[in-house]
Amino acid sequence: MIEIRPGIGIDENELQFTFIRAAGPGGQNVNKVSTSVQLRFDVLHSSSIPDEIKPRLIQLGGSRMTDDGILIIEARRYRTQDQNRTDAVQRLITLIQKAAKQEAPRFSTHPTRASQIKRVDSKKKRGVIKRNRKSSPIDWE
Repeated sequence: MIEIRPGIGIDENELQFTFIRAAGPGGQNVNKVSTSVQLRFDVLHSSSIPDEIKPRLIQLGGSRMTDDGILIIEARRYRTQDQNRTDAVQRLITLIQKAAKQEAPRFSTHPTRASQIKRVDSKKKRGVIKRNRKSSPIDWE
C-alpha cells in the first residue's frame, strides 16, 4: 500500500509498469537496456481513490489521460529502471495529492466607491491629455 495522505492510499496491484527504451542519458546502455518506465493507473476503476477526487485527478491528468480513464506517466529522467520507477510513483503521488487538496471557495467582490471614483478620474485625466494633443484647424492658418 502506497500512502498518499491519511485516509488515501493506493494498492500497488493497481499500478502497471512497462519498461521501454529511452533516449537521453545512459551511454552505451541506451540502445540495449529498457530503462524508461511507463506507469499506468486506472483512475475510473480504482477502488483506492475516493469518488470526489477522481474528476479533479482526471482534469489534472490532461493529455496524460486516455479515453478509457487510464493515467499514463512516463519517467526517463534517470539511467536506471529502479530510479525511474520511483520517480514515476512519486509523480503519481504528487498528482493525487494535488487533486485531493480542496480549493477554497471564491466569493465575488465589488469595487469600493473610492476606487470607482479614482478610476473614473484617471480616465478623465487621460482623456484631457489626449484632447490637448489634437491640433485644431485654427492652428493651421
